[in-house]
Amino acid sequence: MSSSEEKGALPVTPEKEAPPPQFTHSGDAINQHRDQEDFWTRNGLNLKSFQRRGDGATVDTLDRTMKTRHLHMIAIGGSIGAGFFVGSGKALATGGPATLLIDFAIIGIMMFNTVYALGELAVMFPVSGGFYTYSTRFIDPSWGFAMGWNYVMQWAIVLPLELTVCGITIEYWTKSVNVAVWITIFMVAIIVVNIFGTLGYAEEEFWSSVLKLGATVVFMIIAVVLVCGGGPEGSAYDEYSGGKLWQDPGAFANGFRGFCSVFVTAAFSFSGTELVGLAAAEARNPVKSLPGAIKQVFWRITLFYILGLTFIGLLIRHDDDRLLGGDNPYINVDASPFVLVGLDANLKGYDSFMNVIILVSVLSIGVSSVYGGSRTLTALAQQGYAPKIFSYIDRSGRPLLSVIFVCAFGPLAYVNLSTSGVVVFDWLLALSGLAALFTWGSICLAHIRFRKAWALQGHTLDEIPFKAAGGVYGSYLGLILVILVLIAQLFVAICPVSGGFNDVEGFFKSYLALPVVIVFWIGGFMWKRTGWLRTDQIDVDSGRRELPWDEINEYRERIAQMPAWKRVMHTLFV
Repeated sequence: MSSSEEKGALPVTPEKEAPPPQFTHSGDAINQHRDQEDFWTRNGLNLKSFQRRGDGATVDTLDRTMKTRHLHMIAIGGSIGAGFFVGSGKALATGGPATLLIDFAIIGIMMFNTVYALGELAVMFPVSGGFYTYSTRFIDPSWGFAMGWNYVMQWAIVLPLELTVCGITIEYWTKSVNVAVWITIFMVAIIVVNIFGTLGYAEEEFWSSVLKLGATVVFMIIAVVLVCGGGPEGSAYDEYSGGKLWQDPGAFANGFRGFCSVFVTAAFSFSGTELVGLAAAEARNPVKSLPGAIKQVFWRITLFYILGLTFIGLLIRHDDDRLLGGDNPYINVDASPFVLVGLDANLKGYDSFMNVIILVSVLSIGVSSVYGGSRTLTALAQQGYAPKIFSYIDRSGRPLLSVIFVCAFGPLAYVNLSTSGVVVFDWLLALSGLAALFTWGSICLAHIRFRKAWALQGHTLDEIPFKAAGGVYGSYLGLILVILVLIAQLFVAICPVSGGFNDVEGFFKSYLALPVVIVFWIGGFMWKRTGWLRTDQIDVDSGRRELPWDEINEYRERIAQMPAWKRVMHTLFV
C-alpha cells in the first residue's frame, strides 16, 4: 500500500482546525505499559491506580483489554434496555402492531448501514471517541464539536433515566422501600463496574448480553406456543389466535400521526448500537475482531427487534389500557408487553423473570452511558474541544475525570421522586430521544465524504480492509432515512397523536434535540471558526492504521474461491 509520502503532500486544512487524531501508541505498546503495573494498579483496585499515567497518555492509550467475545456480545445485545422492553408497549398502543413492525424495521435498516459505515471507518482510523472525530475530519470541525458534545450529553442524560427505571422496576415486587434507596444502590453498582475500567464494562456487557439473548430466545419459543393456542387452559392463549389482533382491533392505530410518532421510540430503543465502534478502539486487535462484531448487528435487528416485536403484535391488543402505563410508560414496567404476555398466559413467575431481564438490561445501559460518554468527553478534551482537565487518564487506563463528570448526572434520577418529577423526566427524555439520530446521520455522511476524498486522492477500494456491505449507497440510504425520520418527528411535534396542534411546550418536548444540536454547532463555530471542509481539504492518510496486507490478501483469496452463496453469507454474517 502506498504511503502518504508516495501520494504527495497532504491536503491543506483550515488554519484553526484541530489536527486529525495522531496515533503515537500501538496496541502492543499500551498493553506492554499495562503489564508493567502490578495487579492491583492494573485493575484499578488501589490508590496508586488513580494517579495520572506518566507516559504522555492520550485517548489512544486507553486500556486495550477488550476481546473478540466482548465486541461480539456488545454488538448483538449491548444496547437493549427500557426502550425495547418497556417503551415498545407505548409504541404498540400509539401506532398498532403493523406500525411497530414497520418503524422498527426502517430504523433497523438505517442502523445496519450506519454500523457498517462506522466499521469501515473504525478499522482504518481507530480512535476512541471516534464518532465526533470522523465528523471533524471528514465533514466540518464545528459540526464535529456539536456531535461530540451532543453524544456526551445524550449519555449523561440517559444515566438518570435508566437509574429511575431500575428503581421503579424493583417496585414490581415491593413498595415498602423508598425508590431513592434502589436508585442509590444501582448508582453504586454502576460506579463499581466502572472502577474496573474497560474490562469491567466489557465483562458486564458480555454477561448481560448473554442473559438478554437467552431471555429473548425463551420468549420466542413461548410466543410461538401461545400464538398457536398452546397456553394454559383458561388463559388468553388457550386457542389458536394467529393474526386475529391485526384484524381486530386492527394493524394500525391513530393513522399517519401514529405511524410517525413511533419512530422516536424506535430510535430510543436502538440508541447505543454504535457503541461497538467506540469499544473497538479499546480492543486488542480491532482489525480482526471488529468486522465480525459489526456483522452481529444483523442478528440483533432481526432476532431482538423484528421477530420479538412481531410476536408482541400477535399477542397483545394495541388498545389494551395497560400499555399506557400510568404517568409515563417508559418507567412503568407494568406497561411492558413482555410482562403482560406472561400475565395473560397465566405463566406463574414469567412476569418476574422478564422484570429481572428488564432490570439487568437497564442497568447495562446505565453502565454503557458512563462508558460512552466518558470516552467521548476525553477525546473532545484532547482535541481542544472541551476543558483540558477531562483528558486525564489514570494508571489503569481509565479516563477518570470524564467518568466522574458523567456519573455526576446520576443524582438527577432523584428528581423523579418529587411531584413534578414526571415533567422533568419528560424533558430529559426529550433531550435524549432524537440525539442519537444526529450521531447516526453524521456517521453516514462522514463515510460518504471519506469515500469521495479517498477516490479523489488516488486510492482504490482494494486498499480498504473492511468495506461497508452497502458501500457508499448504503450510507446514502442511512442518511436519507435519518432525515425522513427527523421530518416525521417534526410533523408529530406540530401535530401530536392526540389531535389538533401542539403548544410550544409540547413542541419542544418532542423536538428539543434539534435546537440543542444547533446551539452546540454555533458554539463550535464560534470556538474553532472553521466551516464545511472541501473534498480536497480532507486528510485520509494521517493516523491511518498500519495493516498486515499479506494476511488480508490471503484471506481475500480464500473468500474469492468460495461458491457465490457462501461468499454472500460470509460477507453478511461471518
